Amino acid sequence: MGSWRVERLDQLPTALLATIMTKLDISSICSLAVTCRAFNSCASHILSFLPNFHILDISPSMELIKSLLPPNSHLQSLKLDCGQLNDSSIELLLRPSLQELCFHNCADFSGKLLSEIGSRCKDVRSLYLGSVAEKRGRAIHISDLEELLGGCTQLEELNLMFDLSLFLHHNFARVWALASKKLTSLEIGYISSVMVTELLSPNVGPHQYPNQIRPSILPAIQKLSLAVDYITDTMVGTISKGLALLTHLELRDAPLIEPRVTFDLTNSGLQQINQHGRLKHLSLVRSQEFLSTYFKRVNDLGILLMADKCANMESICLGGFCRVTDTGFKTILHSCSSLYKLKVCHGSQLTDLVFHDIAATSLSLTHVSFRWCNLLTNHAIKSLVRNTHLKVLDLRGCKNLGDEALAAIGSLCELKMLQLDNSDISDVGIAYLQHGIIGSLVSLSVRGCKKLTDKCISVLFDGSSKLELQELDLSNLPNLSDNGVLALAKSRVPISELRMRQCPLIGDTSIMALASMQADDDRGHGSNLRLLDLYNCGGITQLSFRWLKKPYFPRLRWLGVTGSVNRDIVDALARNRPFLHVACHGEELGTDPWNNIDSSYMHDYEELDELEQWLQEGEWESDDEEMEDAEDDADVVVE
Repeated sequence: MGSWRVERLDQLPTALLATIMTKLDISSICSLAVTCRAFNSCASHILSFLPNFHILDISPSMELIKSLLPPNSHLQSLKLDCGQLNDSSIELLLRPSLQELCFHNCADFSGKLLSEIGSRCKDVRSLYLGSVAEKRGRAIHISDLEELLGGCTQLEELNLMFDLSLFLHHNFARVWALASKKLTSLEIGYISSVMVTELLSPNVGPHQYPNQIRPSILPAIQKLSLAVDYITDTMVGTISKGLALLTHLELRDAPLIEPRVTFDLTNSGLQQINQHGRLKHLSLVRSQEFLSTYFKRVNDLGILLMADKCANMESICLGGFCRVTDTGFKTILHSCSSLYKLKVCHGSQLTDLVFHDIAATSLSLTHVSFRWCNLLTNHAIKSLVRNTHLKVLDLRGCKNLGDEALAAIGSLCELKMLQLDNSDISDVGIAYLQHGIIGSLVSLSVRGCKKLTDKCISVLFDGSSKLELQELDLSNLPNLSDNGVLALAKSRVPISELRMRQCPLIGDTSIMALASMQADDDRGHGSNLRLLDLYNCGGITQLSFRWLKKPYFPRLRWLGVTGSVNRDIVDALARNRPFLHVACHGEELGTDPWNNIDSSYMHDYEELDELEQWLQEGEWESDDEEMEDAEDDADVVVE
């Protein structure tokens, strides 16, 4: 029997190489494609039969999509950021074989996208559409939604993350009657509470006599997530009665004016929750986005009435319940023995007494969030950490927490995410983390902790332990200077998201240090940083922009700067790095942990710099010259 020996991977048979590469994601395929011609050729070939195509970190143009998405009858899952696409790309994107579609940032599409999905993708089971027709001049009609719901008869999960309140009310419920009977999960970006009530209320069917009442539509729904104008008793009652299989209910409102009693949630509404006894996850949040308003008609009695039916709850999130006291919150802790996730936001009457006897419960909490609960002190945290399996601890806005709280938190060896924004901690308290949880933390935020100085960086990252930290927020620290960032760069911690907005002492030296920073794998300058927020840092000048060009920060996808530094240089940088999202107006970068708290510390960051290299291959050299010209012009102005 003869021997067969391969000295290099590119000598493998093409069919075998293709089989191996189909097991990889797009970014990994592109990583191989730039290494040699054989891999490049194979990568181009397998794109015609890959089952999954996911690119969400960049917004590819129509030209790039044409090269990356050849005819492919095997394509089942397509996920894209459509920020640079419009209706002209519909025919290229939509395939009959697709079972999962996820399109973000569809502002330049019209309602045609919905109707075409309904006619072209009959077998799609999971659908996510974000920001459809939000650009001026783009229209969306109820008929588009009708074709979508009528055509996609196999839908099981539907996420429509745009404003549905624009549709005519009298046609809305009729159209939803066409929805797939297999639909178990529904999320809507915005809808009025009146439309929700009309949609789910028992009514006369389209082919029935007036005395024949049909059951609620969407009978199979198990998960419902809605952003509405007002959370009301009527809407909550209709949902609870009409959706007998409901296990997840998430409702969020953001009132523009103070709600009247008929358009508000009261104790009566809470009593109607979980009438069928299947609910496991409940979230009721009143956002302060437009107006500082709360659920003023709910008190401890409402929580007591709700708790009677919620003994089997596993996660509860309550935001804006300003009249609920320790009595109500203790009822939840002592009634819900299966609870592992508890979030309270703007709990203005929540105090340490809630946790005084928490050891007497059988709870094993893993996710805890007490945002802007200003009455909590160190004593509450000392009691809370008896839940030794805590993985997520969000204490943002708890101003009375200090170093004693950090000493207690330091014993939580499984903690992954810790958020301490605007607390009273100091460098001394940070030292308690160094010998405890710092080795397990993936995300740490100390934004607005005014007592912290450069010393906290050297204490945390002294090189004594291997760190897994990926996200670090040092924003609004008036005493953080370039020396602290230099210490961070020397530590070689593989941070992928670094926020330092509103730090007056951060300057060009910090950018140069981060640009030269190498992680332990030595993959390149500033190799791991994917998000860098420098908005309104006092010492940033045009010099920093020279270090933000390639080849520095090869994986950078989000950058926050102050546009007034020099608008021409900012624009030239955006052209130089077309896949970089440059924010100049102070907007927060990345996702909101409040909405994505579970997955944010488990996200597997893809390495898309190779993708960019493969797609461009030197396409943007001229933009380097544009940046240099902009810098020269700026120098002339300075002189």
